Amino acid sequence: MQKRKKINTHHRTDSHLIVQIKDAGNFLSVVDAAQMKVSTSDSPVEKSTLVSFGNAYLNAFENLVSALVVATDNMTVKNIALNNTEVTVLAIGVNASAADIPPIYTKTAQLEIDLIGIAKQSISKSASVAFVSYSAMDSILKPDFFNTSENTVKTMMSTVISATLSQTNNTALTKPVNFTLKHIQGFNPKSSLSCVYWNDSEWIVDGCSVLNSNSSHTVCSCVHLSTFALIMQTSSTPPESSDLLELLNLVCVIVGLVFFSLALLSFALCQWSPGVNNVARINICISLLSAHLLFLLTQQFLSLIRPQQVFCVAIAGLLHFLFLSAFVWMFIEAVLLFICVQNLSRISSKKKEVLSSGFLCVIGYVLALVVVGVSIGLVPEGYGSEQCWIKTAEGFIWSFLGPVCVILALNTIFFIKIVLTLNSTLKNLNAEVSQMKQTKILAFKTLSQFVVLGCPWILGFFINGSEVLEILFLVLNSQQGTFIFVIYCVLNNEIMQQYKQCFRCLCSGHKKY
Repeated sequence: MQKRKKINTHHRTDSHLIVQIKDAGNFLSVVDAAQMKVSTSDSPVEKSTLVSFGNAYLNAFENLVSALVVATDNMTVKNIALNNTEVTVLAIGVNASAADIPPIYTKTAQLEIDLIGIAKQSISKSASVAFVSYSAMDSILKPDFFNTSENTVKTMMSTVISATLSQTNNTALTKPVNFTLKHIQGFNPKSSLSCVYWNDSEWIVDGCSVLNSNSSHTVCSCVHLSTFALIMQTSSTPPESSDLLELLNLVCVIVGLVFFSLALLSFALCQWSPGVNNVARINICISLLSAHLLFLLTQQFLSLIRPQQVFCVAIAGLLHFLFLSAFVWMFIEAVLLFICVQNLSRISSKKKEVLSSGFLCVIGYVLALVVVGVSIGLVPEGYGSEQCWIKTAEGFIWSFLGPVCVILALNTIFFIKIVLTLNSTLKNLNAEVSQMKQTKILAFKTLSQFVVLGCPWILGFFINGSEVLEILFLVLNSQQGTFIFVIYCVLNNEIMQQYKQCFRCLCSGHKKY
C-alpha cells in the first residue's frame, strides 16, 4: 500500500491542485512499474530497459514539480515528501530580495544557486527552481552506467538529485551552482569521487567538478542544471598488489630523482669538451626532476590534496607543463644535433647568432605554456582527475599525448636525416675524423635519450589494466634520470675522470684529519 503524499504549501489554487494530482498519479504509476520490473525480474534487467524507466521517472517528476510553481511577487516555498523522494520548489518575484531566500535543501543534499540573478535577467523578473532528491534511484540509474577508461568498482555515494528552473523565462545560469551532497556509503580515502550528471543514457562529468570533500560530505560545482549524483571509484586491484605498486613507485621515483640531481650537477659543474651544448640537457633534467618530484609529493599526500579541487587542478596543469617542456627540450636537442651534423662544426660557434641560451629557453618553455594555456581555455574542466592529472574523458588526454606524438614523429625524421648525413659525410670526408667521431657518439646518445624518454609514454597506450605493463611503464618512466646519468656521465670518459679526481681530493682531505 502506498503512503499518502505529504504536501506543505503556502499558496495553492484548485486548478493547480488538479494538475498536481494528475501528474502525481502518472508519476507514481511509472515508479511502480519500474520498481516492479526491477524487483520481480528473475534475470538482470538490461541497461536499455533501466534507462528507459529512469528517463520516464525523471520526466514525470519534472512535470509534477512544474505544476507546483505559482506566480508571486515575493517568495513562496513548497515541499513534497514521498516514500523515496523529497521535493523543494522555491519561487521568487519582483519584490524578493536575497535576504528573504531560505536555504534550498533536502535531508541528504543542499543547493546553492543565484536565483536572484536569474530573475533579474528574466523578462518577468521572476524565477523558480525545483530541487528533487531521489533516494532509491540508484537501483535504476546505476553507478555502473558511469563509463570510464579505468577498471574500477563504482559506488553511488549520494542520493540522485535534480535541479530545474521551472516556468522561468531565463534559464541561463549567472554563475555555477553548488551542491552539498551527504555521503550515503562509507568513504574510502584511497578512492576517487566524481560529480556526474545524467545525459539520458549514461552518467558523465562534463561541466561538473568536485570543489571539496571530507569523510561525510562532498561539494560539487556544475555549470548547468540537470540530474546529478556523486560516484566513488575504487580500484579493482587487490589491496596487496596495490600496496606493492605504491611501494615500487615510491622507491623507483626516489632513485630516479637522485640520478636526475647527479646528472644536473654534472651538466652544470663538470668541464665539458668545447662545442658541447648542455643547455637542452640541463633543462630536460630540470623539467623532469620538477615533474617527478611534484608527482611523488602529490601521490603521497593525495588524500589531503584531492578534496581541494582547485589545488588539484593547479597541480595537474603544472605537471602537464613540466612534462611537455621536457619533450620540447628533447626536440630542441635533436634540432641542435641536426644543425651540428649539417655544418660539421661546433654548435657553440653558431649559438650566439641564432641559438643563444635565452632564445632556446623561450622556445623550450613558452611552447609548452601555450599548449597548456590553450587546453585550459578550451576545456577548463579537463584537469584534476582522481590522481590530480589530466582527465581521460572526452579525449582530453590528447592535449598531452598529441604534442608528444608530434615531437616524437619530428625527432624520428631528424634522426633518420642525421644518420643519412653522417653516412654520406664519412664516405666523402678524410679530415676532421675526431670531430666526426664525437658527432657520431653524440648522435647515438641523443637517440638513446629519445628512446628512453619517449617510448615509455607510447607504452602507456597499451596498459589497459595489465599489471605487468603498468609495472614496466612505472619503472621506465621513473628511471629516466638514471638513464640520462648513465648515457651522458658514466659513459663519458672525461666526466668519469673528473669524478675520480674529485673522489681522490675528498679521500686525501679526510686522511689529513
